[in-house]
Amino acid sequence: MDHDFWHQRWQQNQIGFHKHEFNPILQMHWPRLSIPEKARVFVPLCGKSKDLLWLLAMGYQVVGVELSPLAVESFFADNNLQPTVRRQGDFWVSEVDGLQIFCGDFFALQAADVGEFDAVYDRAALVALSPDMRIDYVMKLSSLLSVNAQMLLIAFDYPQHEMPGPPFSVQADEVERLYSHWCEVELLTSDDALATELHFKERGLTKMVEQTYKLLVR
Repeated sequence: MDHDFWHQRWQQNQIGFHKHEFNPILQMHWPRLSIPEKARVFVPLCGKSKDLLWLLAMGYQVVGVELSPLAVESFFADNNLQPTVRRQGDFWVSEVDGLQIFCGDFFALQAADVGEFDAVYDRAALVALSPDMRIDYVMKLSSLLSVNAQMLLIAFDYPQHEMPGPPFSVQADEVERLYSHWCEVELLTSDDALATELHFKERGLTKMVEQTYKLLVR
């Protein structure tokens, strides 16, 4: 992961990926995972996503990891929350009741740091990574999950030559290659993203499909 790139994006407020409202895909499809209340939900590369609060309101124990200290500080400030902050190994951990955000490099996380998770919400992690980093991402993720854990994964499929990432294009066959040897993979929806994400059309895309997957760890 290019730390300098992401730090610069946050410092320059180049965060078009950030949404100011809850993600409707999360709200619509998360119930299909049947995750029990009080389960531990992991949100990798969480930024300052308001979806953390939606998951928290659903009664889960929510843990995010984010590289940028500015993103973490903004999350708590924007939502009028006063976290306690402590140092844990390579990470600064900010927490309020039921929610923790680990500030540091996702790839440095260990199960000893965060424990095991029952579920994952990935809206902006896999698509933020260049192809050469995705196997390492999936291997790290798998080391943090309990047996029968479930994931909601959102990915984009578009002509990569038309726009440099991130977000990068992650086609369905790559999702299968990355996950099918250890997860059951189910495509839930496939939607025209350009109908709602007009800024991608402005960046030159002629086609962009947003695909939502349900993954079940075997």
